[in-house]
Amino acid sequence: MPLSRLPVAVLSLAVLAAGCASRTAVQNEAFSPKTQFSKKVPGSGEVVCWSVKRAFLTQGYMLDRSADPVIVTGSKDLQPDEDTQETLRLQATCVDNRDGTSTVFASAAHEVHKLQRTPQSMSAGVSIATITLPAGSEKSLRLQRRATVQDPEFYERFYSLVQGFAAEEAASARTSANRGSTTRKD
Repeated sequence: MPLSRLPVAVLSLAVLAAGCASRTAVQNEAFSPKTQFSKKVPGSGEVVCWSVKRAFLTQGYMLDRSADPVIVTGSKDLQPDEDTQETLRLQATCVDNRDGTSTVFASAAHEVHKLQRTPQSMSAGVSIATITLPAGSEKSLRLQRRATVQDPEFYERFYSLVQGFAAEEAASARTSANRGSTTRKD
């Protein structure tokens, strides 16, 4: 192969390799109806969405403000050691199925940041007579990894808490309704 074609061949190989790497994630996407990312919960959309908010708040998640009341997003920061910060970001959407149940769709992302030293330098001089010298280092948090939480047990714990709160709301509504009907008969 002539040397003039070598850069084109290398570039073509790099593009092909990059394409194959990204196709792996696409090829592994199953789009299955049965996943850990959704769960049918007894209760109206209003009750279930309120139960989702309660689940977030009771577990220490800070809620983001949203213009859409059916989308609830919250985050929780953890610091397992002095040099590591982890963030769990959970988003849930409630959809009323109009049959006495609602579906909760949930997706969580886990981020890990590590404190790392970054070398600092200082430049001094005039025009082409410039010299760069080390000037110490600075510590800063750097993102190490970010991924969607895939653990079905994580989501099942969340859905169980939501179901518990929705059941409490339903029992409270029944009690209030019974009190109201008893009061009217007297």
